[in-house]
Amino acid sequence: MKDNHPGTRLRSLMDQGTVAAPGAFNALVARAVAEAGFQATYISGGATANVAGYPDVGLITLTEMGRTIREIAGASGLPVIVDADTGYGEVESSIRTIREYEAAGAGALHVEDQVFPKRCGHLDGKTLVPTADMCEKISAMAGARAHPDFVIIARTDAHGVHGIDEAIARANAYRDAGADVIFPEGLHSEDEFAAFAKASPGHLLANMTEFGKTPIIPLSRFEELGYSIVIFPLSMMRVAMGAVVRGLAALKQDGSVERLLDDMQDRSDLYSLLGYVPGTPWVFPGER
Repeated sequence: MKDNHPGTRLRSLMDQGTVAAPGAFNALVARAVAEAGFQATYISGGATANVAGYPDVGLITLTEMGRTIREIAGASGLPVIVDADTGYGEVESSIRTIREYEAAGAGALHVEDQVFPKRCGHLDGKTLVPTADMCEKISAMAGARAHPDFVIIARTDAHGVHGIDEAIARANAYRDAGADVIFPEGLHSEDEFAAFAKASPGHLLANMTEFGKTPIIPLSRFEELGYSIVIFPLSMMRVAMGAVVRGLAALKQDGSVERLLDDMQDRSDLYSLLGYVPGTPWVFPGER
């Protein structure tokens, strides 16, 4: 029987080419990601915090992330890559994190080498844990996963603190410790992504976030540079919130949403996305 573990499926996708993983900040968006034809999705810790009304400073708990993973994995049916921040603590907490994430349905997680409380990867003023401490955490997480194909991604924020050479040195140490994929955060140019890929061969993840340190680089270019996964963590949330703010301004001004109707998802499109036919029993996605 073919192994249907989401980590196995994600590894197969990486072997075929660069995987685009748009961020889903709730289950309905996750269904839309799948409906649009993407083969993986991503859960951002920052987006999860933002939709709960918090900044991205490590305030979301492991329990909250576990619920989000279950909803998004169940709704989309896709391999889900999930932000695990710093692992919610030291080695023991990181072991629990990988077990909880995998049990909730994730196929991969990334853990970073910042000191808690962490900062957004595209802000200054970050502090890093020692390389040896991060390697210990990665090794423990690799040994704790229930399925050998669950993908462990090690993120390093060293570029913004010590420069690209330190980021590369840490990346290679993290590979040796058991990381399957390396995530260099906050690179500034295509040339830096190319230099990083050359100096740290193996699977790599690129973060294509907007309004940060990294310029907009198309998926095709990341594929040429040798990156296995490209995440778009906040793109859909930013699109949605831009529309929400403009819609509220229109409602406040007009006292009506009439001029917004052409921009709305109508009832039939919503029901289609949900797989719901009025008058018939709704079937959970996994039971179809």
